[in-house]
Amino acid sequence: MTTERSSNDLTTTHRWISLAATCTAAGMVWLTFGDLGVAMPQIANEFSGNLSSLQWANNAFSLVTGALVIAAGKFGDLFGRRRMLEAGIVLMAVSSVPAALAPHIGWLVLGRGLMGIGAALILPASLALIPPAFSGKAETTAFGIWQAVAWGGLSVGPALSGVITDGLGWRWLFWINLPLAAVTLVVVRATTPESRDEEAERTIDWLGLTSVVLAVFALLYALTEGPSVGWGSPLIVALFVASVALSVVWWIIERRARHPLVNLNLFRIRAYNGALTANLTMNFTFAGMSFLLVLWLENARGYSAVEAGLLMLPATVGVFLCIPLGGRLENRRGGRLPSVLGLVLASAGLGLLGSLGTRSSTEYLTVALVTIGLGLGLVSTPVADTAVGEVPIELAGTAAGVFKMSSMLGGALGVAVLTAIARELTTREAASVIEASGLTPADITQARQALVNSSSFHEAIASLPPDLRRSVVRAATSAFSSGVADTMAVTAVLALAATVAVFFLWPRRRKAAQAGVGPGPKGRTNLPGGPESPPSRP
Repeated sequence: MTTERSSNDLTTTHRWISLAATCTAAGMVWLTFGDLGVAMPQIANEFSGNLSSLQWANNAFSLVTGALVIAAGKFGDLFGRRRMLEAGIVLMAVSSVPAALAPHIGWLVLGRGLMGIGAALILPASLALIPPAFSGKAETTAFGIWQAVAWGGLSVGPALSGVITDGLGWRWLFWINLPLAAVTLVVVRATTPESRDEEAERTIDWLGLTSVVLAVFALLYALTEGPSVGWGSPLIVALFVASVALSVVWWIIERRARHPLVNLNLFRIRAYNGALTANLTMNFTFAGMSFLLVLWLENARGYSAVEAGLLMLPATVGVFLCIPLGGRLENRRGGRLPSVLGLVLASAGLGLLGSLGTRSSTEYLTVALVTIGLGLGLVSTPVADTAVGEVPIELAGTAAGVFKMSSMLGGALGVAVLTAIARELTTREAASVIEASGLTPADITQARQALVNSSSFHEAIASLPPDLRRSVVRAATSAFSSGVADTMAVTAVLALAATVAVFFLWPRRRKAAQAGVGPGPKGRTNLPGGPESPPSRP
């Protein structure tokens, strides 16, 4: 590893200013990931988009980021982590322009996808720049701050989006990135030393990269389009088969490649697997929950974008309350205990959301969201510190890339899967009323695919008499509420099942150390059967 300026030469003030800048860059990513949901009803009205196209506008960003973030981590090792961070900031800003100027939803999807490339460069670089500047408890604190910014961006995103959407319009969600990126770029260049791995091979596993990108794309495309075209459609079945086949191909390529995109030895570390599973689970549940709840609050309960965003804020309170506690528990008992406790607590909050209805009080919603936030706060620092701070030095860049891929894919899968479940449950409950209303087959199809209470939905039922139209709206709204609540209950069960997997995957610290796969020098984990990692940092 080499740096343009040794991290030892940095003053304490410079280190924390550098951390603030890198966290701000990461915060741009997480704000972008979490801010579009509140604006969806306004976008749907402007572009007459159905739920499938809205999902693509939301998922394009996380899909591209998740697919490319592993390669971006490798690029940081090869060409410099600060350089990749700077490139990502610039690309995020430049790509915001076509999204802000989008004349139709296709351009919005394109702009969000291009922004995802910048985000993929930012996330692993901003994480990998922490270990060279911090050590010991300061490193744990730095990772905790990074995670707090991440969850803060996800949680504050809906509220900030609501204010901007109602005040200036949804396009300003993208224009705001330009000044933010400019200031962040200046501070990063002034305070952050370069860091790269001089011993890394200067080759890229393009076959491995291509296969994993195609596997992820096929999976998410199938999940997004399945509810619209039917799960038994030849296209959807073929996409699922292709996703599995490409995943197997990727695994074979990585095993045989001289310089693989992902060193598969990384997955021999049980603690890393546990942290990865916990991270995937919490991103899956939080992203899917947030996307559906915002739509429900605006379309079933009639709240404005600002009000819906503010009603999502209690989750942030819980996150920030428990992030420090999660770090302290990890230092004393290892990462497994706070991660398992946090996932159980988050599952309990999701279970509370399973009882939501059109008459549920905001106080009940607040309690459920605070409970979920407390659980996420407990999990956040231990999973980041374990996945990035405790792996062998030579795998640190790859570990950061895979870890952030799990975050973005978890979020994208959460939105796709939970929306698919909610649509299936909603359609099934409202189907009899809509089909018996006398609408034409084309109008029935449009009504079933449209977002409840959107302009597209009201266009589909416009031909009905006023009384019957109101009856259909009430039935569809009630069905949407029931579908969202039942989906939250299903998510709680899925989260608990994942918690059990984390419990068995993630060994206790004492047992891991006795087995020779526990923390190595300076907290790094040794590969099973491999040489001990050197004490130097990446």
